[in-house]
Amino acid sequence: MADIIIVGGGTAGVVLASRLHQRRPELSILLLEAGPDVSDHPHVAIPSEAAHLHFSDLDWKYMTVPQKHLNNVPRYNCAIKGLSGGTIINTGGWIRGDALDYDKWAHEVGDERWSYNGLLPYFRRTETHHDANADPEQHGFEGPIHTASVSTSGREYPLREKILKLWTYLGLERNADANNGHPQGIAELVENWKDGKRQVASNAYPLEGVKVLTNKLVQRIIVEDGVATGVELTDGEVHTIANGGQVVVSAGAYRTPQVLQLSGIGNLADLAKHGISPTVNLPEVGRNFHDHLLLFRYWKLREPEKGYALGSPHFGGPNYDKGGPVDWLVTSPVPCGPLKAALQKDLGAHEVSDDHPLLKGPRSHLEMNFLYGAFGAEAQGLQIPLDGTSIMTFYMGCLPTSRGSVTLSSTDATQPPLIDPNYYSTETDRHIMREGFRMQSRLMLDTPEGKELISDEHIPPGLSGGLYASDEEIDERIKLGGMTTYHPGGSAAMGKVVDGSLRVFGINNLRVADASVIPQSLASHYQVIVYAIAEQAVDIILSEDFS
Repeated sequence: MADIIIVGGGTAGVVLASRLHQRRPELSILLLEAGPDVSDHPHVAIPSEAAHLHFSDLDWKYMTVPQKHLNNVPRYNCAIKGLSGGTIINTGGWIRGDALDYDKWAHEVGDERWSYNGLLPYFRRTETHHDANADPEQHGFEGPIHTASVSTSGREYPLREKILKLWTYLGLERNADANNGHPQGIAELVENWKDGKRQVASNAYPLEGVKVLTNKLVQRIIVEDGVATGVELTDGEVHTIANGGQVVVSAGAYRTPQVLQLSGIGNLADLAKHGISPTVNLPEVGRNFHDHLLLFRYWKLREPEKGYALGSPHFGGPNYDKGGPVDWLVTSPVPCGPLKAALQKDLGAHEVSDDHPLLKGPRSHLEMNFLYGAFGAEAQGLQIPLDGTSIMTFYMGCLPTSRGSVTLSSTDATQPPLIDPNYYSTETDRHIMREGFRMQSRLMLDTPEGKELISDEHIPPGLSGGLYASDEEIDERIKLGGMTTYHPGGSAAMGKVVDGSLRVFGINNLRVADASVIPQSLASHYQVIVYAIAEQAVDIILSEDFS
């Protein structure tokens, strides 16, 4: 028996368990994780070796259902099965995002704890910021997660100034600190590597004193008379909570809705398909699922002998192993006029006002980047050697309006859920992704620096590109190459499945704390907000249930 059972030992679950024990060591904390402890795994500590983990024994190896708007082809959606979750494999981007997004979240759910200022103490609590002279109102300097920018890690890439100049053609300015709630502009990439090594959540947040059971998959939450009393594992093992205890589900945006539905918590029609007796009717469990769509593009260097890219024998320098081969991260709005017209198509008869949340801001619609190398081109039917002759750009739609679902495929928890992100399904999303494509085309093909840098684009066979690509031609590129940025959320959304205190509606002693509660897309990389959700959840649980 435990005071608190945490279902899922990913990023959020580890933080919850660690902080709860630190704050209240007399409480009995049980952390259940479906995968193994990866502390000694050979490919975890070195960020560049993360590629070995895809499709490994640590990967759930999820595939979406065929994506109607992406050539009806399923898309790979990696999710890690191991203690510390996504921090085992992510690319380390420490990107907090735009204050407007968090303020919209708080407004939507009527709870200022989830506004930017409400979350700011938890952003600060998480980090040891790399710049000791940064604004202490915005940054923490004593947290468990250490950050580093490109320059503070000592990386000096040969294309740094040329790429900076290129980005200025978009009318953007340098942003000295994109993690202060105002990310728009050209900022140095910030990563959460410490001396070039990965900071796995369970190393940064120690679990001594917490009972951790690995390789334990939860089948369902046990609910009696509207009260969560424990969990049942797939092997039949049962763990219960003490009177007044809590079960917290932190299994991630794919597994959390699956666990809830297997427990009879969800849409009645979904439950009936699998013969599951309903515990509580929550139609939005597994709905509102959102994810960022990304597109890679590949470019031939005009002078590869200068050692501009990974794979060249001349590409190397001090501290290049301390982070990714990237200098700048760029966040940009798109023009409001054409965007308003796209919104009008989606909303039909409803008049779109200039105060629409995607118009008023300006909002952070796109994130863009250059990477000094060429990876993953095979997915677009291209064969590009990693020999220093090519570089790549990529961009992500930050605020997608497409919404999908995560529903049951079976009553067997060992089976994957049905994941349908419904990518690229709205005219708004298509417009923003087309704008990102055109911005990059202009930079590379219509500026002096771009023309000097690259000789041509590697274009997938049978498709088109260029400065004057039509909407339809761009759509074909995205239908082929569009992929997840591994930022799933929203499938147990606040305001629809949980309240502002993360309590599941209709069930006592049951909470959710992970990315599934994020009610709308954020212009960020979600590890930062997942850490903050977990940090705030600790305060909420201790103040409301164990005061």
